Amino acid sequence: MSAIQVFDPALCCSSGVCGTEVDQALVTFAADVAWAKEQGVAIERFNLAQQPMQFAETPAVSAFLTHAGEEGLPLVLVEGQVVLTGRYPSRSELARYGGLPVPQAAIKGIVKGDCCSGSGCC
Repeated sequence: MSAIQVFDPALCCSSGVCGTEVDQALVTFAADVAWAKEQGVAIERFNLAQQPMQFAETPAVSAFLTHAGEEGLPLVLVEGQVVLTGRYPSRSELARYGGLPVPQAAIKGIVKGDCCSGSGCC
């Protein structure tokens, strides 16, 4: 499995799921991270407000911040390579990054009767 690192913007706490106005994207992402960890994926999160040295000491992150600034965060690395910027990954993306099969709920297949009145063409 691949190691995933998520570099968050400055958040009020380590998860960002705190305070009076909680961002739903952070709630969803926190649940997706917990799910991925339960599946054995190695995920680390770093908060700019609490762990600034990790940002400065990680070459890909430091270079990214030089050009995009904090506004470009979050930043996701897989095995040290930038794979996503500006938003949090979905559960299916986390699964792919971690080398897991895509969760069944994320697979959008064709259900019999959903396509062109059963003709098979869409």
